[in-house]
Amino acid sequence: MHINTRPAAAGLFRRMAAIVYDSLLLVAVLVVAALPFVIITGGGRQGLLVHRLFQIYLLGVSFVFLAWFWIHGGQTLGMRAWRLQVRRTDGGTLGWRDAGLRFFSALLSWLCFGLGFLWILIDKENLAWHDRLSRTRVILLSKPETKRDKSH
Repeated sequence: MHINTRPAAAGLFRRMAAIVYDSLLLVAVLVVAALPFVIITGGGRQGLLVHRLFQIYLLGVSFVFLAWFWIHGGQTLGMRAWRLQVRRTDGGTLGWRDAGLRFFSALLSWLCFGLGFLWILIDKENLAWHDRLSRTRVILLSKPETKRDKSH
């Protein structure tokens, strides 16, 4: 008899809840990251090149923020709150290359009006486009045992 020991892939609701949580944290990080730029430029209207460089800078900050968590434990703070973890499909932990592929393919999932995320609803393995493109998966972790669970 073959027992499937592969952890369950996370559903859309839990992922979106974690994303909302992480988005609030990321906005705070981006505000702090933007302060030096605003101070240097005086917060005034800048040319297109400066504007684009600022956008690229904020995208880079977003990537480093998320990727660091994915690489160091597989969980952002929002993912931890919702008992989610990102892993490579072979079960391994993500490296910077994996995180980069996941981050930029997730942008693609968002830029297509969120269809890449909604794909979870029809995918047999609950995988989003960026999960498949980056060869990663978001799994649902089991609940930790409590003292009450142990006493029964």
